[in-house]
Amino acid sequence: MAQLFSLKSMSCIKKCGYLMHARAISTNGQKYSSQHSDYLHRSIVPTMHYQKSLPRLPIPKLEDTIRRYLAAQRPLLDDDQFRNTEKIAEDFKNGVGKQLHKELVAQDKNNKHTSYTAALTFDEYLCERDSVVINSNPFVCFSPDPKPEYNDQLIRATNIVCSIVRYVKTLRAGVLEPEVFHMNPAKSDTDQFKKFIRWVPSSLSCYAAYLVNAYPLDMSQYLQLFNSTRLPKQGRDELFMDEKGRHLLVMRKGNLYTFDIVDRGGNLVNPAEIHSHLKYILSDETPAASSPIGVLTSENRDVWAGLREKLIASGNGGLLQTVDSALFCLCLDDQVMKDNIHMCHTMLHGDGCNCWFDKSFNIIITKDGNAGINFEHSGRDGETIVTLMTKIFKDTMEKPIVNPGSAPAAVDSASTVQRLQFNLDGELKSDIQKAKENFDAAVSKLTLSDLMFKKGGKEQLKKSKLSSDSIAQLAFHMGFLRQYGQTVVSLEPCRTSVFKHGRLEMMKTGSIHTKHCAHAFVHEPGKHSVAELRAMLNECSKYHKQLIKEAAMGQGFYYHLTAMLYLAKSKGQPLHSLYTDPAYISFNHNTLWTSHLNSPVISSGGFAPDVPDGFGVYYRFGDDWIQFNTSSYSTRNVHEFQQCVYKSFEDIFTVLEGKPLS
Repeated sequence: MAQLFSLKSMSCIKKCGYLMHARAISTNGQKYSSQHSDYLHRSIVPTMHYQKSLPRLPIPKLEDTIRRYLAAQRPLLDDDQFRNTEKIAEDFKNGVGKQLHKELVAQDKNNKHTSYTAALTFDEYLCERDSVVINSNPFVCFSPDPKPEYNDQLIRATNIVCSIVRYVKTLRAGVLEPEVFHMNPAKSDTDQFKKFIRWVPSSLSCYAAYLVNAYPLDMSQYLQLFNSTRLPKQGRDELFMDEKGRHLLVMRKGNLYTFDIVDRGGNLVNPAEIHSHLKYILSDETPAASSPIGVLTSENRDVWAGLREKLIASGNGGLLQTVDSALFCLCLDDQVMKDNIHMCHTMLHGDGCNCWFDKSFNIIITKDGNAGINFEHSGRDGETIVTLMTKIFKDTMEKPIVNPGSAPAAVDSASTVQRLQFNLDGELKSDIQKAKENFDAAVSKLTLSDLMFKKGGKEQLKKSKLSSDSIAQLAFHMGFLRQYGQTVVSLEPCRTSVFKHGRLEMMKTGSIHTKHCAHAFVHEPGKHSVAELRAMLNECSKYHKQLIKEAAMGQGFYYHLTAMLYLAKSKGQPLHSLYTDPAYISFNHNTLWTSHLNSPVISSGGFAPDVPDGFGVYYRFGDDWIQFNTSSYSTRNVHEFQQCVYKSFEDIFTVLEGKPLS
């Protein structure tokens, strides 16, 4: 099985098959043939064909976890601190930890249907009491349609809605192409292989795929994408899903509208009617909601749980059920985007009134046709959202179902579209106003900054035999050191979806190699030759690749240590000093929270910092450029950090060109 996990980077495992499909739409939009167009494609390999035989996420050996933990702690501690932490960790390994690990393994053997981190991951999200806005929900922006006339708000909204419905039907019919990472596409990503593998029993299908270096990925998250909402509850939220919902939730000016986009047979409603209904909503002269109920989803989770109960007690339970069961939420924004920063703020949080942040995802489309997704994180990760975006973008770009010449259907949208009118007493209106004030206060402290480095990219790094991701992570460490003179904790999620119900391992990217290299570049550039600096870059890249490989193989240490912590708490036993060690507590203070998603359908993305004094860094690569969007609160200077990172990239590429640093 070792060969199975010799993957370069689990964040690059998207190879999405796309099959063309037929459509028949009359020029006046009145006729619609759904013979084939209700599906994005029809895969001959069933969507969940590999799910049964996916390997389970392994629990690492305790001694390996402690060794990796100490290696990650080393660059953050002085000699005395490290010796103390090392002593505590060894005591844990030889005592309490040994017993906890044994019980964790036994517990895992009794739950062979899932991974040992699955419930833990859900708890981490659902037990969090802070607002999901900026604290949890990330955003990703679609690239503009290459044909400018299709970036019209109404046209783009209609096409995206129709494509998503086809995606839903394709998924639920079991004919969506399974996600597979192809190490040798010439052998595995072929019609011949697919015709073979579909006849292999599901219990053996993964093993047959491994023989040709094809590695199926867990598809369980896709089942939670639609008709899904996070419900606020005291202490721990719940995920709700009702696949019977056939309607779309639309928000504009804080008002909520619904209409069916799926008929009783599970097929896409006539697109010309959807076109008409969205046009009606965009032309609706109802003023902006004076008490926008959506802003309640931006509140503290316990506060929102209490307010939801008040809403239900006031007779709004049926309306909330309508919201919760909608396939997804479409947010029509009335603003024209000034620049990328304006768009990032709009997609990350907006004014707080025109999103239902608890929905699995909100599609946001601005007045000038820019589009993005804000998604609730507890049930899905970024790669799942990007896969959805990739298929939808290709569908709307290559085969748009409506075009600038399409006429909306001549239907009575006023009687079909329902505007949800909540019964709000004076107390609830006051609560909504308070929630808006809290929202405004929170986002006023957040600053976003974007920068594009155009003096090098993944092509030059590849020629230099360096990992693009390792160099980006090094640049972030160098940037912080240059700005603040410190080495801090940096986290990068790494995908573990080659395992059943695998999600993410939280990989700490700092190492003794990045620390030495950053200090050499920032504080001692004249003391080292180009060859010496180049050798340090090689070491950083080599070690980072090892970290990614270990994390992707289920050999990271974060969730292993955390699972034992949760187990000890569940038993009511006193926590070992490993978990109360100041070094451990600091180690979970992620000053640099980083993530990258690479896809040609993405123009931008981002999220807020993990901690009040940290940075949130989203980055992506092109052949000759590196983009990084960074967020911070008022305690940090994000613009200065961006410039420090930019200078770090400049220095790195200068060395790669064989030039000495000045």
